[in-house]
Amino acid sequence: MNSTELNTGITLIITYPGWLFRVTISFLMTLFFIIFVYFTIIILNVFFTTPQVRETARYILFIHMLLNDLVYLLISFMLFTFSGYNIRVTVPICLVISSFPGCMFRITPYNLALMSLERYTAICHPLRYAELCTAQRSGLAIVYMWTVGTIPELSNVIAYCCSVDPRTFNLNVICDWRSLTVSNAQVVIKTFTDILSFSMVGLIIAYTYVKVMLVARRMDSKASKAGKTVLLHGFQLLLSMLSFTTTLTETYLMTYFTFLPYINFFLVMSLPRFVSPLIYGIRDEVFGKAMRKFHLGRMLSLCSRK
Repeated sequence: MNSTELNTGITLIITYPGWLFRVTISFLMTLFFIIFVYFTIIILNVFFTTPQVRETARYILFIHMLLNDLVYLLISFMLFTFSGYNIRVTVPICLVISSFPGCMFRITPYNLALMSLERYTAICHPLRYAELCTAQRSGLAIVYMWTVGTIPELSNVIAYCCSVDPRTFNLNVICDWRSLTVSNAQVVIKTFTDILSFSMVGLIIAYTYVKVMLVARRMDSKASKAGKTVLLHGFQLLLSMLSFTTTLTETYLMTYFTFLPYINFFLVMSLPRFVSPLIYGIRDEVFGKAMRKFHLGRMLSLCSRK
């Protein structure tokens, strides 16, 4: 058990599960992360070595989501390790580090919405697709995503700085959301932005799915496949929304189940991002073919050595 006291009159008591459980979760996280990086490297190799792919809006957005999830998992795993093994950092460093995964957490659903709109444009407005879905517009959309995603985190940092005693910044704390949430304003900012973001993204995905499937009834299998892709975006959004349950469960059930943060982090926060390169890589014709070719080449290389 560990007690963290801030100069705001708030004392946080954090209990940690046994070392064997922590080592097991850490091992599983590391294993899945290595697999994730392995497939990500293959996909990135195809993207950067194929000029036609680099100029396609859907692939630009997909690679952006992949890199966003990669950095998100890397930083989150680092913070998870710090928390699990009681490693403390100063408050200013914690504020900076924890702001990145908070921003990237919102970037993923924004990216899913744009990918759904790209498929909607390709199927429902094919004559304007070349005009609307260019590499330059995709880059501008990514900049806009980051701008919108950064605003809530900056607001959260400002609210924290205005709520604590200046001496708090000299403290060493366990870097997690419990240590940095000290005012109702922070809770309101997080709740409002998360609900608004996921609601808007959900409406966009639902709208594009209905429109694409209506066209699919009258057209070929390409529209039907696009509808399935949009539906897949909706499924990913649903998995992301499960993360809202982590705050609730860790607030009310943490006393009875000390391992909840570890389970939540692995199953709810990380696992949906681990499967992205597998799902999209295998389903996509370009990336799927490259993966099969890469693994076939590896198998032939091993057989020739024998």
